[in-house]
Amino acid sequence: MEPPIDVRNPTDPPRVRLWWEIGIVLALSVGQSAIYSVLSFVRTVQRALAENASIGDQSTQLNPSRDADALWDLTYQLLGIFFSLCVVALVVYLLWEPGSNALRRIGLDFRRFGGDLGRGILLVIVIGVPGLALYLAGRALGITVEVVPAPLDAAWFTVPVLLLAAVRAGLLEEVILLGYLFDRLRRLGWSWWSIIVATALLRAAYHAYQGVGAIIGNFVMGLVFGWCYRRWGRLMPLVIAHTLIDVVAFVAYPLAVGLWPTLFGPS
Repeated sequence: MEPPIDVRNPTDPPRVRLWWEIGIVLALSVGQSAIYSVLSFVRTVQRALAENASIGDQSTQLNPSRDADALWDLTYQLLGIFFSLCVVALVVYLLWEPGSNALRRIGLDFRRFGGDLGRGILLVIVIGVPGLALYLAGRALGITVEVVPAPLDAAWFTVPVLLLAAVRAGLLEEVILLGYLFDRLRRLGWSWWSIIVATALLRAAYHAYQGVGAIIGNFVMGLVFGWCYRRWGRLMPLVIAHTLIDVVAFVAYPLAVGLWPTLFGPS
């Protein structure tokens, strides 16, 4: 009889296991989004060249409807948010170690919520306002895709679902990019600035579908967020900031398009 196989395989080097783990997590989340986003950007450039137009003549939609029927659309939207949060739960589980609370270790708790909220609002001002200016400049230069927001009056649940989508984005991106990758890449011997730049590049890549302006803006955002996480050691203010920025993009931006269509609407 053959001896039982030791599935733990203790001879495997930890670095190899870490790289496999990182690759699987990214393939299930922001890495997958980055590949599709870069391909979308390449396709946008290709289409613009074929039509003798600019990137700014193309458009992309935020939070598109999943179904024409309101009830089915709500079901699909909520399921999409739920399964994205499952990836967040997986990452937190991978970070969990015996005798150590992973959420407390990465600073995703409510122990210092007042200070975290203040820092988050400060980051919204530092990142959000210049980001809006960069978007408008990119639209004027024809290098940024027109972002078409979801209409707020599409259904009674539209705004609540958009708010949940903003929370989902803040948790998914910051927990994986900062909480998880900072931990894993540091264990692999990367320097802090190498990690900050690499995660900023990844953040820029999965926003590439929005055009050059979004690539630049999200790279800068990644540098700032990475530096803040390294300095503060807390994820909560960054999740708050990201969530508030997306609330503005998902809810306030459609209002701005309706009020000032010549400024925020199609070129």
